Amino acid sequence: MARHELYNDDGTTDRETCPRCGDAFLADHGDRTHCGRCGYTEWN
Repeated sequence: MARHELYNDDGTTDRETCPRCGDAFLADHGDRTHCGRCGYTEWN
């Protein structure tokens, strides 16, 4: 997915950002969200 596809028409996004990195989005894997940049993981 290209980065421009993550944003709505008004420039906002529904994705969570990483609390550790700040500028990276968290990927949703169903049972967890994960930051590909630093490895931060939140288990559901």
